[in-house]
Amino acid sequence: MKESPDRILARRLEAVEAVAGLWCHEALLRLRPGAPSAVERVAGGVIAYAGAGSPLTRGRGLGMEGPVTAEEVDRLEDFFRSRGVLASLGVSPYADPTLIEQLGRRGFVLEEFDHVLVRPLSGAERPSPLPEGVCVSRAEPADAEAWSRVVGQGFSGEEEVSPGAMDAGLMLFHEPRAACFWAHVDGRPAGGGAMAFHDGLASLFATSTRPEFRGRGVQRALIEARLAHAAASGCELASVVTAPGSASYRNMERAGFRVVYTRVVLTKRWD
Repeated sequence: MKESPDRILARRLEAVEAVAGLWCHEALLRLRPGAPSAVERVAGGVIAYAGAGSPLTRGRGLGMEGPVTAEEVDRLEDFFRSRGVLASLGVSPYADPTLIEQLGRRGFVLEEFDHVLVRPLSGAERPSPLPEGVCVSRAEPADAEAWSRVVGQGFSGEEEVSPGAMDAGLMLFHEPRAACFWAHVDGRPAGGGAMAFHDGLASLFATSTRPEFRGRGVQRALIEARLAHAAASGCELASVVTAPGSASYRNMERAGFRVVYTRVVLTKRWD
């Protein structure tokens, strides 16, 4: 049976998610040689470990290449259980039904929903005029620590940023397929965002604004700057993942992104 255009797009987006799991593992080891990081290919996707509580410790792109066997799910469970961490899996509604059946029988539960949005790129994207006082620029390697701290502060709303959050930002400067941008308001660091490229697709992520600078157009400026960079780099499509109904979701909609499907996050804790 011929695949529908929606399923073809979902396979492409989930394949990029799986590749991102491999990239994160490689970049983390470049940043912290010998770090407790592990990654495996299983069930058509990738499962990764980067420490308890890390957003990188997750399964991605699973079930997109056909039926999933019980043996594959055994491997998946053992990967997380042997490290004593929550098993967290992002699962597309286009994943093979056998994956959902297997996970349901083994006690995985629904943790959250994430919208996956896309936007075509024209090849000549032009950012809107910047709001007064706002400046956006590419973050250079020398900016890595400051950029990571600003993005971490934007997500947590706190001045102190955890070592894990700092590493999640720092490692992006060790990944050649990633690019980081940040925004300043009246000369003060206000927020940042990242993107990565793969096979004509630009994935936008890690976008945050420090609390005192919200409502100044920082996110919009960061979105448009990255879209322009993606188009100039030859990408034809941009994607992003947001929480339904969030401020980020509304900003992405205003920037022309549209939901193509809603991914679920399934988790399992070990006694």
